[in-house]
Amino acid sequence: MKKHLHKIAWVEPGSIAEELGLEPGDAIEEINGNEIEDIFDYQYYVEDEYLDVLILTKDGEECVLEIEKDEDEDLGITFESSLMDEYHSCCNKCMFCFIDQMPPGMRDTLYFKDDDSRLSFLQGNYITLTNMRDKDIERVIKYHLSPINISVHTTNPELRCKMLHNRFAGEALKKVDILYQGGIEMNGQIVLCRGVNDGEELERSIRDLTQYLPLLRSVSVVPVGLSKYRDGLYPLEPFTKEEAKEVIRTIEKWQKKVYAEYGIHFIHAGDEWYLLAEEEVPEEERYDGYLQLENGVGMLRLLFNEFEEGYAKLEDGVHQEEISLATAKLAYPYLERMAKKMEEKYKGLKVHTYCIRNDFFGERITVSGLITGQDLMKQLKDQPLGSRLLIPCNMLKMDEDTVSAIKVRENLIDRMEVAISNYLIKMTDQELGDDESHAVTELLNFVTEFERIGDYAVNIMEKAEELYDKEASFSESAKKELQLLDDALERILALTDEAFENDDTQKAVQVEPLEEIIDVMVERLRDQHIRRLKDGVCSIDTGVVFLDVLNNAERISDHCSNIAVRMVGMEAGDDYDSHTLKNIMHHSPSKDYMLEYEQCRKEYLVPLEEMEA
Repeated sequence: MKKHLHKIAWVEPGSIAEELGLEPGDAIEEINGNEIEDIFDYQYYVEDEYLDVLILTKDGEECVLEIEKDEDEDLGITFESSLMDEYHSCCNKCMFCFIDQMPPGMRDTLYFKDDDSRLSFLQGNYITLTNMRDKDIERVIKYHLSPINISVHTTNPELRCKMLHNRFAGEALKKVDILYQGGIEMNGQIVLCRGVNDGEELERSIRDLTQYLPLLRSVSVVPVGLSKYRDGLYPLEPFTKEEAKEVIRTIEKWQKKVYAEYGIHFIHAGDEWYLLAEEEVPEEERYDGYLQLENGVGMLRLLFNEFEEGYAKLEDGVHQEEISLATAKLAYPYLERMAKKMEEKYKGLKVHTYCIRNDFFGERITVSGLITGQDLMKQLKDQPLGSRLLIPCNMLKMDEDTVSAIKVRENLIDRMEVAISNYLIKMTDQELGDDESHAVTELLNFVTEFERIGDYAVNIMEKAEELYDKEASFSESAKKELQLLDDALERILALTDEAFENDDTQKAVQVEPLEEIIDVMVERLRDQHIRRLKDGVCSIDTGVVFLDVLNNAERISDHCSNIAVRMVGMEAGDDYDSHTLKNIMHHSPSKDYMLEYEQCRKEYLVPLEEMEA
């Protein structure tokens, strides 16, 4: 009897699985005699051209299906669990664990501590390595589950045993060496505890971790989160302003040293350090592409830069409206600053900004993602809110498993990106001519562009899930608009795919006019939807989701454009700046460009204008 049945949740119409008569409720047990443990086993073994698949039907009968297919062709199955297995739980008792600081009486899922290398790859979770068996390490390397995110905390074995309250925690650090030797990319984090792993211990940890460069791409240092529910736990105290400044100085010192040798900053301070130290967050270049964004590193800088980018496009004017904005202590100074700038830009605009104190978890918790509804309602009661209340989207974020096939495919894209990038990087170790070196660089850029398209596709999928969970839907007019945008997006993806696959620059040239049309569509749809929001035709919840979908669709189109323009530039054979080439296309368009633009305008913009009328 198997530990976990891999039951089918959905069969894609027209797929191999449908042709074979597979149905939801059936379960896959083996492929070519190999027992399937999880999604990674399944994806690995299903790539073969000839398959013997052992099925346990929903009626309890076993049968073997013989399948002949193209290599890498998917069966068209989505399973009930995206992981196809139970999550591995944490076996530590860390002195800083936030879950141990949760109040009683909340839903059970909030008390589950995962420590699963597969979730590290799939969802970006951080793992301690303490419950990883040799078999688990071998699977990570075999399937190249990269990157893996590791909760290091300290490289001092004895101290790590103390911090994690696990006598094997120090020995587990040796697994980093195995992952490094196996070519696995990693990210690390250090939860800094005052008087425990700071000072000289922090210096030691950073120094030791630099030996894993460049496969260890980044390490974040974040201050321990201390809720008010710490009775019976290790006596930890918050950092002072001066201590926060010292942590920042230590990190900046190592950033300079590592950057001089490797061209990356490597070690990063969480945003909270700058709040504590009352200092400005670093410039964008110091974040190395925001590798640790989900860990609270660079969120404020990204927010501020995106605001400034949007602000620069605005024209002075009059906007008679009173609105409100609520956030937590960490982001409040930045958002207040932005609100003041908007008030200066638009006469008649009044923005009330509110700093929400975290009474639920305790005032030491300063991030918006842990603000509760009760604190929001209590502190905003009787306050002037105006026509709208704006809150950060992470206040509404829910933890849930993604069961869609899109997520699985996106993970495969990530895996392929790592494998291809590693191969191309190895090529740079060879003696390459200028043209060959340029080609390798461009191929690396192509890989990144395709990977980002996958990310934005998942974002759109998650917005659909959000609507489903809320039992909400768009208005009929919004649905028609999105369908038209979807048609344009489907075409630009198909053009990009065909152009790249066949090295067809003629197809690539058709991408940019369509991308320009999509930009116009998104802008018009955004304006139209804002009018619906003001008129009360749709709710705030669905309105925000609609705008998020527009943003992600526009980003997908942008990356298609980047791929096509790079292809055109490579065909020209000269060094080029893609931004400059785009400007030439837009401002000095060729006859063919204008013909394609006009065709796209008739196909997508004209119907949109008719909808607006």
